[in-house]
Amino acid sequence: MGTLDLSWQPSLLDAPGVEIDPAFHGLRRRELTEGAWVDHAAGWCRGADELFARLLAGTPWAGREVWMYERYVPEPRLTHRWRLGHGPEPPSELREMAHVLSERYGVAFTQVGVNLYRDGTDSVAWHGDRVARELPEAVVALVSLGAPRPFRLRPTGGGASIGYLPGPGDLLVMGGSCQRTWQHAVPKARSAGPRISIQFRHAYPR
Repeated sequence: MGTLDLSWQPSLLDAPGVEIDPAFHGLRRRELTEGAWVDHAAGWCRGADELFARLLAGTPWAGREVWMYERYVPEPRLTHRWRLGHGPEPPSELREMAHVLSERYGVAFTQVGVNLYRDGTDSVAWHGDRVARELPEAVVALVSLGAPRPFRLRPTGGGASIGYLPGPGDLLVMGGSCQRTWQHAVPKARSAGPRISIQFRHAYPR
């Protein structure tokens, strides 16, 4: 896609080097309904701005089309995906995150993806992960880098929503029946800086 020209200012307080917290200090679980839950660990990844800059510059970002309104339309964000052990590998920090998360949650996170929200017009509509939403239980982990953006969840089919505002390095993990009984979204924002969401998924039985 060529060079991305995005306006982004890293924090002057961010620690040099990238480190993750294998002890998950400060992690808090929120029980939802129907066996769904969300874990949140603020600042789980230190040096998040450094990792953001390297991913922004070094990822082969691409757009894709999604089925919406009975037709395929361009998705308003850029993405890239890796499968651990198959083809090119993601950066070492993402592989370490996958390993630590796998140890914590008892599943093998073998699918790593990154989503780039360039500004407030980039978004993702209400959804549950396509395969995971057909399973009784699944775990999806997200690490946020760059500018904070609202992340919202609501019961599948509608209802009152709850929200998070993950900052740089924050970890969110959706588990239990969350992909099946709840939906999540990153809504459009009037003004927002660029954000990268790193996603970790485990292999699903077919």
